[in-house]
Amino acid sequence: MHVLVFSTRPYDRRSLERAASGHALRLSFTEAALDAATAPAAAGADAVCVFVNDRVDAAILAQLKALGVRLVVLRCAGFNNVDLEAAAELGIAVGRVPEYSPHAVAEHAVALLLTLNRRIHRAHARVREGNFALEGLMGFDLHGRTVGVVGTGRIGECFCRILHGFGSRVLALDPQPNPRCLALGVQYVALPQLLAESDVISLHCPLTPATRHLIDAEALARMKPGAMLVNTSRGAVVDTRAVIAALKSGHLGSLAIDVYEEEGDLFFRDLSDEVIQDDVFARLLTFPNVLVTGHQAFFTEDALRAIAETTVDNVLAFAADGAPRHAVSVERLA
Repeated sequence: MHVLVFSTRPYDRRSLERAASGHALRLSFTEAALDAATAPAAAGADAVCVFVNDRVDAAILAQLKALGVRLVVLRCAGFNNVDLEAAAELGIAVGRVPEYSPHAVAEHAVALLLTLNRRIHRAHARVREGNFALEGLMGFDLHGRTVGVVGTGRIGECFCRILHGFGSRVLALDPQPNPRCLALGVQYVALPQLLAESDVISLHCPLTPATRHLIDAEALARMKPGAMLVNTSRGAVVDTRAVIAALKSGHLGSLAIDVYEEEGDLFFRDLSDEVIQDDVFARLLTFPNVLVTGHQAFFTEDALRAIAETTVDNVLAFAADGAPRHAVSVERLA
């Protein structure tokens, strides 16, 4: 099978070529993201491999179908950028990586939390300039504090385990409570209670119609004054404009994000010599109590290896049986 990989970075190519070694696969790579203008590059390919910010809507899928593409494989867990109904109607199979390293994302969320809490990023910049003053660097103990976790799948569970180790009280919200989290002593509560009682809230839920802007102005108003919000899930789970208003008023104590709802025009590229055109994102960067990383929570050697191996396995399974190993369908959304 011939697979065209969109949004390729050097690390994607290395990991995928390593995983595909010895298999009857032909991999082609392009740095371009998948959209209406770049879709014609898939001519002659049996499958396309896409990432989180590639467009896979109905119009793009129709283009791919006309070019002979029969499979879309996502090298990520989320699939909110794929029109699954259109894929089903067109007879295009969709596969994903349901999990790679939940530890990678959970550990990054904790790293963001600790860095923002103890002002490590600011301390680092000060010390490099010979400033060893401690004023403005005070944090708080996580031991004994209440941490709210929204979403307790594999990643949320790992996060709960780490915070349990810190001695935090952990509250959680999930329509399907995780028995392993319950065994840790995690307490499942409704969203209003989680918002009102948590000193830190960490988001680990998928982006669905129900979770889009879950953290909006109303939710922010319910949060404990001075609380910290951490998001390593999907950017649109948070209403960024509402968050900026809460930061300006001082009600939201601090924010750490690895994802952003309009990140498609920003992340995974070097814009250091350009002016950021997104005024909302630029405003976020002006706050001293905001920490941003560019969707790197997944970015470990272990996770990249697992992503590549699962992606290749999806393609091989489709070639053999007509279905990817980890298929995503409209029924999944029901």
